[in-house]
Amino acid sequence: MKQHTVIDSPYGPLTLVAEDGVLCGLYMTDQRHRPPEETFGRRDETPFGPAIDQLEAYFAGELKEFTLELRLIGTPFQRGVWEQLRLIPYGETRSYGQLADALGNPTASRAVGLANGKNPIGIIVPCHRVVGANGSLTGYGGGLDRKKRLLDFESGAALF
Repeated sequence: MKQHTVIDSPYGPLTLVAEDGVLCGLYMTDQRHRPPEETFGRRDETPFGPAIDQLEAYFAGELKEFTLELRLIGTPFQRGVWEQLRLIPYGETRSYGQLADALGNPTASRAVGLANGKNPIGIIVPCHRVVGANGSLTGYGGGLDRKKRLLDFESGAALF
């Protein structure tokens, strides 16, 4: 059974989705690849206490690594990419090519980009930390402005 809630953040409202009490989605407004609202289940904050607490600590600059149980729903390749994203340290970035290398498939940087764009748990699974080979800010499902703001926040260039 799915449940959802919506919380405020410095990046606009965030919709949290859980299935059987385990976080399986974190979506921003106007996010590319955002599932239809009717798939989020009933509105209920009950399963989201730890996620809300950790997100609040993250936005306060007090948390650098999330320790939540997650249910990453996707293909085996997508889940592999998303697990690699979780290994990128706070305040650092990796290129699509570096992630493809880490997955043992150096020619898969395009596929890594596609999987990155379909990440269902934004911020907590930090797809915003992936940049182009030359360090440029490339696509982000939540919009390039949000990506830049998240990277600036993590680098200490912007605090809320």
